[in-house]
Amino acid sequence: MKVITICGSLKFQNEMMSISEKLSLEGKCVFTPVYPVIKRKRTKEELDNLKKIHFKKIELSDAIFVINKDKYKKSLDDIKVDEVYSTSTPRGRIFDRNYNLLVDNVGVKTIYYKRKPETSTKTQIELAYKMADKIDLDYSKLAKTNLKEFYLVNNKDKVNKKITEKERELLKQRKITISDINNLKMERITDEELSNYDEKDKKAAYIYYLMNKGYYYDEKIIKTYASNEEFAYVSEHVKEINGFNVKLEWERKYLYGDTFKTILGSVSTNESGIPFELKDKYLSEGYSLNDRVGVSYLEYQYESLLKGDKATYLLNDDNSYTVIKDGIRGNDIVLTIDINLQKEVEQILTEEIVNAKMNNANTTYYNGSHVIITDPKTGEILAMASKQVVVNNGEYKVYDNTPALLTNPVTPGSIVKGASMSVGYKTGAIDIGTKMLDECVKIRNTPAKCSWTKGLGYLDDVKALAYSSNAYQYKTAMKVAGANYYYNGPLAVPESAFETYRKVFLEYGLGEKTNIDLPVESYGYKGTSYESGHLLDMAIGQYDTYTPVQIASYISTLAANGNRYKLHLLKEVHEKTNNEKMGKVIRTVEPELIGTVDLEQKYKDRIKLGFESVMKSLGYGYMGTVPSPAGKTGTAESFYDSDGDGKIDVPTISKGFIGYAPSYDPKFAITVLSPNVRYSTTSEYTSPVNSKISSRVSNKVFEILK
Repeated sequence: MKVITICGSLKFQNEMMSISEKLSLEGKCVFTPVYPVIKRKRTKEELDNLKKIHFKKIELSDAIFVINKDKYKKSLDDIKVDEVYSTSTPRGRIFDRNYNLLVDNVGVKTIYYKRKPETSTKTQIELAYKMADKIDLDYSKLAKTNLKEFYLVNNKDKVNKKITEKERELLKQRKITISDINNLKMERITDEELSNYDEKDKKAAYIYYLMNKGYYYDEKIIKTYASNEEFAYVSEHVKEINGFNVKLEWERKYLYGDTFKTILGSVSTNESGIPFELKDKYLSEGYSLNDRVGVSYLEYQYESLLKGDKATYLLNDDNSYTVIKDGIRGNDIVLTIDINLQKEVEQILTEEIVNAKMNNANTTYYNGSHVIITDPKTGEILAMASKQVVVNNGEYKVYDNTPALLTNPVTPGSIVKGASMSVGYKTGAIDIGTKMLDECVKIRNTPAKCSWTKGLGYLDDVKALAYSSNAYQYKTAMKVAGANYYYNGPLAVPESAFETYRKVFLEYGLGEKTNIDLPVESYGYKGTSYESGHLLDMAIGQYDTYTPVQIASYISTLAANGNRYKLHLLKEVHEKTNNEKMGKVIRTVEPELIGTVDLEQKYKDRIKLGFESVMKSLGYGYMGTVPSPAGKTGTAESFYDSDGDGKIDVPTISKGFIGYAPSYDPKFAITVLSPNVRYSTTSEYTSPVNSKISSRVSNKVFEILK
């Protein structure tokens, strides 16, 4: 629906009201001036407010109808109307945390057509042929139907003869419709007739199609990226090619190529305008159907900041423009991302996943890994990336898969044991120094549950983390549940024990959306069974699943001494300008504390000590040469849908690592996940891809951030 504002002297109030009615009946959304009803003199403040409101109406409009008082006549039909257009303005720029420019606008020379009411079909055809000689246009998208339509309007008499008298009679009797007749005409235009059209005819046909695509009198883009010669020709001959004109449009320019491009998001085109699925949202906010808008990720998330204020032009009689109001570029935004770190992370991911697929055994179902780097004390995301490799005829192609960080849950495995220890401490099931024997746990009618290796002996709470003892977590979970356990006996646990674990896990951000400032995010998966064995599975990260961003929130919270800060990508907003220089800062995103882990400090310290101990044992080398690291490795039994039928049918092994450094004053936290890195074979070999990525990325983070 087109939005129009009526402007003019209030002495023509009745006429403006009549025009408003007429345009509304035509399906337009019409803004009118505020007509005086109360007979009193308005104050200066009231007049200023009315002025501001009227200019806001103009800003929201697609066009303005101005009554020309000099040519006014009594008859409504004789009222002269000038049309004023609001055109799109470049969006705000996007920078990284160090003010490196990531997304800019680049001018694009554009040729467009806007049909005037008096223009006949014959004139349109003549214009199409004329422009076919003047602009170079790829007409390969010209459909056969479009060519038939062009043939029809050029050969009306000839095509009309294809309709029989019987069919005409049926039309008179209303047994068939005009639409049926037109369909018959189109069907009866032969390939032989179309074969007479040469290259110029086809180009003209395509131009004619573009001239009439969409709403009748809307602006139609004929060519973007016009040459200097084409642009000059049209601008110099606007009177001769009535309806055609040029303008400098804009496109988004990505200064770092494809790096982080997916999450930066995309903007709709001139041709598409507002996508159908977003129409209701944007129209309710005052947008027009042909407006260019953010349609994904950050461009969508921060549309209200990035959109520019439209420029307004008066369309003159000679098809030229007079500037009424200059446009202004949207707000510039600064992200938390370090683009140099981001680039390195993406490169490391690409190299290591390809190397794993090419050279490591048992990687049949492995196709990529995830990485997230955060500042745990602020919730700022410093880098986030996911890459997916596809092998086709021996060729390895890597694609961006970063949205998976928000939407694809993974089985975490042992990396959740820090949260599991919190449950044990909080419920009193264990305390500092509590020792338990690492041994297989056997519940009646179920396979034995054991640690990753036998013979770990008696372990206290710190060593249980250092050596990733499953048995320690099993026994803790049974104590949390108040269950009586003996080898190969039955085990009964209350449903409440599951919720006890989930409640503490939630304090770390596991099991709920992080509310990161991106438009798409999932919850993960919450198991529905309350069988006793599943409680033990939950304690070692083998039951509920979580998205990579949830896991990043978890390790960030642990690194920040139990303080959970909201993960975010926006750092600053700068005032709108049309200069190359950034405007002043109008908003700074402060760290937002959204929760704390309800646990005594002595227990938090114990978990952190356990994570430090991991890096001297099972996790050695996972953080490269970074000083004083702390972290936790994880190995999870997972499953894979091998044939794409929606059913998991292949047991696999997934690897994970979470960590932070330095342990005494964390500057960053890291999450690295590699789903389905191994599948069950006679060989127990597992690709070291996850540790290689973790090590290389950690070194690079330390190098860049120090």
